[in-house]
Amino acid sequence: MAEQASIDTSAGTGSTPAEEGVRRRDFINIAAVSFAGVGGLAVLVPLVSQMAPSADVLAQSSTEIDISAIQTGQAIKAVFRKQPVFIRNLTADEIASADKVDASTLRDPQTLEERTKAGKANWLITMGVCTHLGCVPLGAGEGEVKGEFGGYFCPCHGSHYDTAGRVRKGPAPLNLQVPEYSFISDTVVKIG
Repeated sequence: MAEQASIDTSAGTGSTPAEEGVRRRDFINIAAVSFAGVGGLAVLVPLVSQMAPSADVLAQSSTEIDISAIQTGQAIKAVFRKQPVFIRNLTADEIASADKVDASTLRDPQTLEERTKAGKANWLITMGVCTHLGCVPLGAGEGEVKGEFGGYFCPCHGSHYDTAGRVRKGPAPLNLQVPEYSFISDTVVKIG
């Protein structure tokens, strides 16, 4: 009878020593995988974060320029990401001259409207880098040669750009690039 009582007790728990071994093994596997995952994250986080741009690079990702002193018909050179930027306040004649050109006849077809912001068609903002081989075109400074089309002239290989910064003559394949920009106010433009 005592033997029967002990059998009933072990049958009541429903577990055998072999089943308990599986549970312990599962716990050890889960613990080992979890420990390895935490260790992997501890290695990856510093590795990925060191590839992020530094604070000085992030500070140069945009620039704000006061354009209140730029008179109609005048242009200035500024710097954005260590490259020149041309900001030109177009005259009514320069706008009319750019609008008169049939964009479909251009090497890189774009209208002045596509290259400026709505309501601010007089402000042309372009990168000051020739699309041929990266020289800095003339035409933004006082007394500089503006080329045959009244915009910009690249002295390195003779590319001519019109008043909308579109290539009209020479080896340059594309128009002067228009960077990402927005007007913060009527007198301040944010580039980048």
